[in-house]
Amino acid sequence: MLGVLSLSGVALSGCSTSIADNPLLGTPADAPEQPKDPGGYIPVNALPPDRDEAVMDPATRAKIQKDLIAARDRQATATATQNAQPAPPK
Repeated sequence: MLGVLSLSGVALSGCSTSIADNPLLGTPADAPEQPKDPGGYIPVNALPPDRDEAVMDPATRAKIQKDLIAARDRQATATATQNAQPAPPK
């Protein structure tokens, strides 16, 4: 009776305690083991493996850089001509 009353009090109170972690209920036999510290950080030495091939070949990289420089230059000239035009009279 006391256990049911305490469980209903926890469930109805809206606190953040998980009912699944309650030692009175237990866990199913096929449940995966829960980590002791679920909010822990990834270890410093757990880095992804290095890539075997280059991300982008040099020719593609040069083409993309050329396209970006051309777009930057077009934007700069468009902004300069827009700022050079006189404002319409009021």
